[in-house]
Amino acid sequence: MSRTVYVNGDYLPEDEAKVSIFDRSFLMADGVYEVTSVLEGKLIDFDGHLARLERSLAELDMQKPEAFDDLLDIHRELVRRNDLVDGMIYLQVSRGSAGDRDFVFPDPEEVKPTLVLFTQSKPGLADSPAAKTGIKIISIEDIRWGRRDIKTVQLLYPSMGKMMAKKAGCDDAWMVKDGFVTEGTSNNAYIVKNGKIITRHLSNDILHGITRAAVLRFAREAQMEVEERSFTLDEAKEADEGFVTSASAFVLPVVEIDGTTLGDGKPGPVARRLREIYLDESLKSAI
Repeated sequence: MSRTVYVNGDYLPEDEAKVSIFDRSFLMADGVYEVTSVLEGKLIDFDGHLARLERSLAELDMQKPEAFDDLLDIHRELVRRNDLVDGMIYLQVSRGSAGDRDFVFPDPEEVKPTLVLFTQSKPGLADSPAAKTGIKIISIEDIRWGRRDIKTVQLLYPSMGKMMAKKAGCDDAWMVKDGFVTEGTSNNAYIVKNGKIITRHLSNDILHGITRAAVLRFAREAQMEVEERSFTLDEAKEADEGFVTSASAFVLPVVEIDGTTLGDGKPGPVARRLREIYLDESLKSAI
């Protein structure tokens, strides 16, 4: 069954949706995106994703799409038209198409942004088997550009990182710069030592995760100790447990790093509890 997608003001069957070959997201990776999870037909952390989208656009001096103020209605309409129960909605904004290729930005008064949204159905999204077994990760050098806080569509190296992990028989990779873990290929990274949750502080070096913000807030409300600082790869390997957070994975335990088992090799109590809290509380505030 064909999905209904959204392209520049129109709801279309996916096989009828078109974007110009001159669109700057295609030619220059000149675009930003957000992924909002849907559970039980409701949007999770939508306001946070919208705020980050607005920030990403501003950081790149990119014009808001004309439908920016209607994005909640568009998301809800896509949920309705696609009978989406559990899954995600992908949103992408690019600087648009000037009808040819040029390094220079087109005049925003003449070239409007391209806005695309589509759904991805993921039945049982909150019941991932990996949440029960944990994931195994490898470490790779972080060679991305310096503005990782902007959620751009420049995802080649994270994709390569996931493929490196797959080739090594693992699930994902953590990126390391100057000996310190920055983040995962599509998630924020955490370790737990003596009950304390440790995760890298916010800066241009990592994406300011919407799920990260919610999880840390819930952790503090549950009287868990949180320390936001850089941690080394060696420190991670000696941790009692680890986990990652993202909009689509929520909270996912890490049980192995570069072949080193964390704790007893099973999802730890902190990660398990945080996943439970996050899902419960996020569903209460879902819209």
